[in-house]
Amino acid sequence: MSTFLSGVFKSHLCFSPSTVCQPPTCPVCLCFFSFAQVGVLFDVDGVLLRGGTVIPAARRALRKLVDENNNFLYPVIFVTNAGSCQRLHKARQLSHLLDIHVSPEQVVLSHSPLNIMKTFHNKCVLVSGQGPVTSIAQSLGFQRVVTIEQLSQHHPLLDMVDHNRRPTAPVTIILFGEPVRWETNLQLLVDVLLTEGSPGSAHDPQPPTQLPILACNTDLLWMAEAPSPRFGHGMFLLCLEAVYRKLTGRELQYEALLGKPSLLTYQYAERLLRTQNHNRKLSIIYAVGDNLMTDVYGANLYNRYLSQQPEAMKSGAKRVALGTGSPITMEEQEPVSAAECRSILVCTGVYNPHSPLPSDQNSRITEMVFHGQRDLVLDRDLLEPSRVVEDVEAAVDFMLQQESSDA
Repeated sequence: MSTFLSGVFKSHLCFSPSTVCQPPTCPVCLCFFSFAQVGVLFDVDGVLLRGGTVIPAARRALRKLVDENNNFLYPVIFVTNAGSCQRLHKARQLSHLLDIHVSPEQVVLSHSPLNIMKTFHNKCVLVSGQGPVTSIAQSLGFQRVVTIEQLSQHHPLLDMVDHNRRPTAPVTIILFGEPVRWETNLQLLVDVLLTEGSPGSAHDPQPPTQLPILACNTDLLWMAEAPSPRFGHGMFLLCLEAVYRKLTGRELQYEALLGKPSLLTYQYAERLLRTQNHNRKLSIIYAVGDNLMTDVYGANLYNRYLSQQPEAMKSGAKRVALGTGSPITMEEQEPVSAAECRSILVCTGVYNPHSPLPSDQNSRITEMVFHGQRDLVLDRDLLEPSRVVEDVEAAVDFMLQQESSDA
């Protein structure tokens, strides 16, 4: 056990979410029980994986965080903006590829926080994205789900692009992730928006209201096996926003934007970290990612949020979880426990180490090249990571070194 672990954890630990340890001993792993002071949030694509390929440093890094029984030595959550599957599927994929046990309770997908937004669960929702979107929505608590495919089948004249694929009117739209058939999804989403949920009717170019939209994952780009980044769901949202603005002269409004860098996603991830830590306080959260616009910006935004909590609580101000743009009030007020969130940027994904950071004198980030979502305010301070390292193993080494020196 490292100096850090022996200093911070006075006895052997078990942070396996699949087991329930009770002090002073753990009946499952027969260990003495202690509590962690730090938690870790790992991004997946570009940090641990490139598509279906494991980044070499990933397995080495994670081995440093588990004991001989493959139990994590302190709370770890995998936070990804992917959303085309359920948590169980992603946990199994990570376990297989990384050769380590990852439970569903250790996974936060872009859509995961939707399960605490209960005010929308009894509404009829139109869902767009890839994968088993109906079962994903139902697993999150939504009871009345309509897919783009079902909408196309019920209104065959709407889809004039695919001539081979010629319900209850939706009152909320959920965008899980980038669809396979962009043209069909764009057309039908606009039909629903410009008819206030009655796509069989004629468009109203100036609808009096707009249906609520919950958008998950605003990543403009993400890193797979290709040598350059690929279009993410943020690119699809950019197209939808442009079409809506062109047809109505108005900006598309979001009820909430979820996934990193949304504060709601980080609050939700911290809730899971605390659960692993048996609801004990965490002093520091380390967030490891490869994308300045999502991972670094989100972690730094959450760090700013954490630093403002004491004053907000003194004033009695009611906190809301910002979905990047529009505020969305959480169903249950989350107690904030961490004192700090530190961002660590790796060079194995979207971030190009040959490009200057925003703090560099020669760097000129403008609105034209800012890859953040439309409603994300350009704040250069939030784009500066706490540390830039080569890969995830270097990130873990840095974290262990930092905590060892602080112990």
